Amino acid sequence: MAIKVYNRTSAGRRNSSVQDFSDLTQKDPEKGLTRRIARSGGRNNQGLTCSRFRGGGARRIFRIVDFRREKDNVPAHVASIEYDPNRSARIALLKYADGEKRYILAPEGLTIGQTVMSGDQAEPRPGNCLPLSLIPAGLMIHNIELAPKGGAKLVRAAGRAASLSAKEGDWAYVTLPSGETRRINIKCRATVGTIGNSDHSAVRVGKAGRTRHKGRRPHNRGSAMNPIDHPMGGGEGRRSGGRDPVSPTGVLAKGGKTRRRRNPTNAAIIRRRIGRRYGEAKIPKK
Repeated sequence: MAIKVYNRTSAGRRNSSVQDFSDLTQKDPEKGLTRRIARSGGRNNQGLTCSRFRGGGARRIFRIVDFRREKDNVPAHVASIEYDPNRSARIALLKYADGEKRYILAPEGLTIGQTVMSGDQAEPRPGNCLPLSLIPAGLMIHNIELAPKGGAKLVRAAGRAASLSAKEGDWAYVTLPSGETRRINIKCRATVGTIGNSDHSAVRVGKAGRTRHKGRRPHNRGSAMNPIDHPMGGGEGRRSGGRDPVSPTGVLAKGGKTRRRRNPTNAAIIRRRIGRRYGEAKIPKK
């Protein structure tokens, strides 16, 4: 898979790029594993906007992805690698020995015809799903459960992977892509390998229209609004706001903590994430 860069034939094409989708092997999804989902456009059941700057966009068909991988000790071969408009990663269609078909997130290096399996008898190879107790320390993993049989919740984006640092007693210590180290029950499952489509972050949108195709409407600055619409609105001419940046409801937008103090999973965090970006250390101001 590679990135295709457009010629500068217009302002919208300049600095614009797309993926060439050469890694895909099938265009149409499996009908039995799809369903239509009505989109709200950021409105609630009364028609009021609850999430701003959402709406429109290209129509999407939801693909049902198997995040539990509970079909144990049944081999399956990879039938196709497909595009999923609802996520950044690619998905792989598995055909099990008993005839059942399921979608999974496609890890890096997964090819058509390859055999994958989940359960206690699976080997720690890319694409196989095992309990953390059976995965050797030091391997890269993704699609990680937070609770046994609860379905994968962590590390599901394109090009991401976590590292299984160590195991002690009933706990496994996992270093996430953000730099956070978290302890997880060794009965929880994870998939070996790194998620594919690592070039996803290298795509340059190039024009505002492509963002509208994704269902994102223009984002308006609060300082450009009227005082009745936003706490930072109003003023004569262009002004920087006149106060600390806040949300429309007056909540501080920078520097505040967004995690709940009494979140029950706080006890499982061994080390907080390092910085704002993945793996970066925060540089102190001089």
